[in-house]
Amino acid sequence: MQPLLEVWNLSKQFGGLHAVRNVSFSVREGEVVSIIGPNGAGKTTVFNLISGFLQPTAGEVIFRGQVVSRLKPHQRARLGLGRTFQIVRPFSGLTILENVMVGAFLHTRSPAVAREEAMQILRFVGLEHRAHQFPGSLTLAGRKRLEVARALATRPRLILLDEVVAGLNPTEAEEMIRLLRRLSELGVSAVAGVEHVMRVVLRLSDRVVVLHHGEKIAEGPPEAVVRDPVVIAAYLGGEVTAGA
Repeated sequence: MQPLLEVWNLSKQFGGLHAVRNVSFSVREGEVVSIIGPNGAGKTTVFNLISGFLQPTAGEVIFRGQVVSRLKPHQRARLGLGRTFQIVRPFSGLTILENVMVGAFLHTRSPAVAREEAMQILRFVGLEHRAHQFPGSLTLAGRKRLEVARALATRPRLILLDEVVAGLNPTEAEEMIRLLRRLSELGVSAVAGVEHVMRVVLRLSDRVVVLHHGEKIAEGPPEAVVRDPVVIAAYLGGEVTAGA
């Protein structure tokens, strides 16, 4: 069976800087893949290339069997490629419900349908009781849930999660893990995430891709990757053993 997402020899150059160089990996149906690496490793750049916010210097992005490398972000979203952003910026002048409805309008012109879908998603993420409040009333954990809800409203088959657990305390992180484990209930068949919290990576991931200086240096099951001497030397140090 063909993977849901295929990234082939993806490269991005900014002037003389190679932010990403010849990165290849795939994500299959029903799989959770985490992308890890130190700051500046190229993780978010890879996400921006996959989702269309950046155009690759070289390489291809294939989603559901279709080359999407030159499609705009909204065109990729319509195909089922959703994403969240590391810096959460909801529309402050819209209610929480209206923020989610914006994503739902990708697939419907009916305000009633968009509202119904948005309320269903808010129930899923635990924000139904805050639907008519404004995002400024939410804690960081709440804003992270709203960011996931906005992405879910676009009906993604694959969702790209950019550090959705960063900044959360252990209880909030555990709640987010439980939420992410249930994404298949809304038709999300695969997840790829950029994450720094190794406990989350180890708990959630079927496979881990490690980037360093824009290049892939390792890939495999999380338990094997965190014991890879190359990975330890480049990024993890003693943190994984202690944090696992």
